[in-house]
Amino acid sequence: MGGRTYRLTLCYDGTRYRGWQRLPNGALTVQGIIEEALSEIFGMPIEVSGSGRTDAGVHAWGQVASFHAPELPIGAIVPKLRHLLPEDIGVIDLSYAPERFHARLCAARKTYRYRVWNSVRPDVFERRFRTQIMQPLDVDKMREAAKLLEGRHDFLGFCANKHLKKSSVRTLYALSVEQDGEEIRFNLTADGFLYNMARILVGTLLEIGGGRREIGSIAEIFAQNDRALAGETAPAKGLCLMEVGYE
Repeated sequence: MGGRTYRLTLCYDGTRYRGWQRLPNGALTVQGIIEEALSEIFGMPIEVSGSGRTDAGVHAWGQVASFHAPELPIGAIVPKLRHLLPEDIGVIDLSYAPERFHARLCAARKTYRYRVWNSVRPDVFERRFRTQIMQPLDVDKMREAAKLLEGRHDFLGFCANKHLKKSSVRTLYALSVEQDGEEIRFNLTADGFLYNMARILVGTLLEIGGGRREIGSIAEIFAQNDRALAGETAPAKGLCLMEVGYE
């Protein structure tokens, strides 16, 4: 088949979307919008593969996608694509990629950031991108617990998919907890994330920080691999896919 493989880097505000993945019922999704725009540019149906399927309401600072299409100058595609896309989806970069490049299959690591506004003050201007928690959170306790989550583990207990067919073992390279005034940021880098894994990890840490859970519960979650033992799934709006790494 002729043509070229393209690598597309995107950012988007996921607030009004049902997630990344195209849905059969015509629901509004990021993938669906991008495919419509590219199909118009190339005059033929274009299918896009994303590095991962961000959930409904989750944002992206550096989502990577790949697609195969006839060769056109990059300088001609990008302005048209930016014109066709809505203002909450942005094109950061577009380039030709090796023929066998696939945004999901070739991804080596992903970094997510979860933002919490830990204050009683209203979060008017960032409310779509941060989860507000009014009660004080113990950042030191959350940092201590985060260290127990790092490394190579079976994260099935932190996954919302009960019928996972493939391995649930992942390597969490880093999970840092930063405080900047009233904002608390959780930065997670792993070789891959299971369904809702990032949000469940954060939800578990938030329960520890709020005094509703003991740090020792993490060992039990790993031992039992039981989702019911982990914390609540943190709200989607606080999560953002920051970067996808490739070898």
